[in-house]
Amino acid sequence: MKDQSEKARAERLRIALDLADSGIQLYRQKLRRRYPEESEAQIDARMKQWFHDRPPDSPGRVIDPSSFLDS
Repeated sequence: MKDQSEKARAERLRIALDLADSGIQLYRQKLRRRYPEESEAQIDARMKQWFHDRPPDSPGRVIDPSSFLDS
């Protein structure tokens, strides 16, 4: 990855964030199919728990699940 332009790095980051968002939305859909009787608030609670239970990507990194659920 040497000598990548700032524009190319920014595009790679946009792609990575888009893929992450897609994964989050797919997991939300999975929960809706698995628990069709639950309200959006209950699905949100399951999503927050899922984020909370996931291991961090790197030691010491804190992920705020609410930042993903505000969309």
